[in-house]
Amino acid sequence: MKKVSWGILSTAKIGTQKVIPGMQKGKYCNIAAISSRNLIAAKKAAAELEISKAYGSYEELLADKEIDAVYNPLPNHLHVEWTIKSLNAGKHVLCEKPVAMNYKEAVHLQNEMKKFPKLKVMEAFMYRHHPQMQKLKTLVNDSAIGELRTIHTMFSYFNDNPDDIRNKPDIGGGGILDIGCYCISFSRFIFDSEPKRVCATIEYDPKLKTDRLVSAVMEFDKGNSAFTCSTQLTNHQYAKILGTKGRIEIEVPFTPDPETSAKILLHNDGGSREFLFDPCDQYTIQGDMFSQAIINDTEVFTPFDDAVANMKVIDKIFESGKTGKWIEL
Repeated sequence: MKKVSWGILSTAKIGTQKVIPGMQKGKYCNIAAISSRNLIAAKKAAAELEISKAYGSYEELLADKEIDAVYNPLPNHLHVEWTIKSLNAGKHVLCEKPVAMNYKEAVHLQNEMKKFPKLKVMEAFMYRHHPQMQKLKTLVNDSAIGELRTIHTMFSYFNDNPDDIRNKPDIGGGGILDIGCYCISFSRFIFDSEPKRVCATIEYDPKLKTDRLVSAVMEFDKGNSAFTCSTQLTNHQYAKILGTKGRIEIEVPFTPDPETSAKILLHNDGGSREFLFDPCDQYTIQGDMFSQAIINDTEVFTPFDDAVANMKVIDKIFESGKTGKWIEL
């Protein structure tokens, strides 16, 4: 069975603790190399994860001709730069969300991608690959709750460590870019359309200068979506999808535990029903699906247009938070 040979840019925690272990369980992924700007750190991560090659620079990894694809979990401000460098090195790229710092950067990356029509790039919104999301999409499309009208989501955790990259606004820290982007992506995914306008309230940390508490409303043609995200609230997430004849609740929509069963609750005129999903790792599924797209030269699961559209909404929510007004898209 053919496998894609993967290289990892950096020893970021999301990669070493979540994505790499997940991909190593896949049928089509071979994690062949990991890199860091510190060779000792790269060798340590390689030893812990049983990766054969360790590089002391990202450039060295990109120069490795045996690497087919790159996973880019660098800080947000480096996503565009190193994705473009990876493409120039002839590598496919799975880039952590968000793919850019803003809409302008995302469009620039998309334009650069056109120079490499044979290479694939995808934003790593792993939650979309989980079976519970596919079931949710089917239930909504099959009118299990009647006509979809509104979506409510919540995503929060508490982290006020000033040394954490998620709390450094100049490199893309803050609630919207880290977790609010999931709520936006989720609503667009379920409505299968783009919002017409948005309105948001944003509270900034007086010392860190990051957006620490955000609530926003997105208005779609057929309904609306409201979400709250925070980097300084108790750890919590949920999704509620309501229609004219029922509702769906998801306990853990974005980061379900790969070791336990995921659950969807459907309530409609026919009563209540629980859908359970066997434990699975959405990072494994994401890695395998992207690798299969490379092997078979087929379209990736989430086209890059989606990443650009998500960044556009993010920009408008920031704008609304500053002006206090509804912002048209």
